[in-house]
Amino acid sequence: MSDLHIAQTVLTAGTWTSADATCALTYDARFFRRKKLTTTAGWSLIADFEHTLSLNHGDALALADGRVVEIIAAPEALLAVTGDLTRLAWHIGNRHTPCQIEAKRLLIQNDPVIGHMLEHLGAQIAEVTEPFTPEGGAYGHGRTHSHEHGHTAHAH
Repeated sequence: MSDLHIAQTVLTAGTWTSADATCALTYDARFFRRKKLTTTAGWSLIADFEHTLSLNHGDALALADGRVVEIIAAPEALLAVTGDLTRLAWHIGNRHTPCQIEAKRLLIQNDPVIGHMLEHLGAQIAEVTEPFTPEGGAYGHGRTHSHEHGHTAHAH
């Protein structure tokens, strides 16, 4: 018999009260359908969902045995963007780039091409390592595999 525990239920942040363990995942690692995860306590589980989903910092996985594993945003390489935030945020959003919006800066994944473009727009860029919790999309609470622009797509 396998020692791997199974999680097939997500508990949205704020809907649960106590965790038995935590699992730190980067932004990209929080987007999956089926994945083996290792908790900070050192034990593993299999998260297995019907559809691909995006986990947010503070969500939790309910295991079949009743335990709860909190998902936390792991530190990762990011770019801190300062300058004319309204204008810079528009350009970041126009490229469908995930962005964490704060009062005095924007955080994006460390993408040298986007960073260079933003510098040409007058931004100051600093490399940082922090947890990344970008805004959800305008057309849903999370992310999806693709964003179609054919006849059946939404209008922009």
